[in-house]
Amino acid sequence: MGARTKARKRALDILFESELRGLETGATLDERRQTVTALNAYTVTLVEGVVAHRDEIDELLGSHSEGWPLERMPAVDRNLLRIAAFELRYVAEVPDAVAMSEAVSLARELSTDDSPAFVNGLLAKISGLPPVEPRADDADNADAELQAPAPDSFRV
Repeated sequence: MGARTKARKRALDILFESELRGLETGATLDERRQTVTALNAYTVTLVEGVVAHRDEIDELLGSHSEGWPLERMPAVDRNLLRIAAFELRYVAEVPDAVAMSEAVSLARELSTDDSPAFVNGLLAKISGLPPVEPRADDADNADAELQAPAPDSFRV
């Protein structure tokens, strides 16, 4: 399993746990930072990205999932879709096909029998939308991240 695959699974664990415990989206991230010695940087990026863009992501998911409001989706699917939608819309260096394939794979492993097809169909609709232009503050943060040396977990 690759480093980013593991990071996506950990991000899903954090978002799912926050929801299960009735906490704010991603609230368990701070707890993980205190208990895990080396939390993967991409895990943090995914969780913080979903938190920062949750309203936009939820609106996007809700408007493209016909007959399935977010509240009706299984919690695993809902949080998995949030992560994948964040990657599709805001993480330019991850190809859409990779983000979608990883999400479908996690849905197959962790959710219902119908989830992989549902996740794939919904993400296919979203991937066809024009990309989001980064805001000035997002671009500044992205430039800083690109200039920072890669953590050991990303080295091949």
